[in-house]
Amino acid sequence: MAKRIPAAERIVRARALIQQARDLPVPAEGRGDFSYIAQVKDLLRQARDLVKFIPQSASTTEAMREEVKNIYQEIEQANREILH
Repeated sequence: MAKRIPAAERIVRARALIQQARDLPVPAEGRGDFSYIAQVKDLLRQARDLVKFIPQSASTTEAMREEVKNIYQEIEQANREILH
């Protein structure tokens, strides 16, 4: 059985994935390279998947819910900055 990851650790990992997406080197073909776009979108999807069920947990505090909202905003901002 898979080990359960605490919500705080999920948030840390999600931010690390967002940073990984930002740090990906832009290929010589430019930002329109399909492989590059797929890698960025995959990293951002993984970050989103890590935190998407945190707000629905009964033990989640309001501060943790705010952190999840901030993560979603960071994901959208990173998507705009990297791909547009």
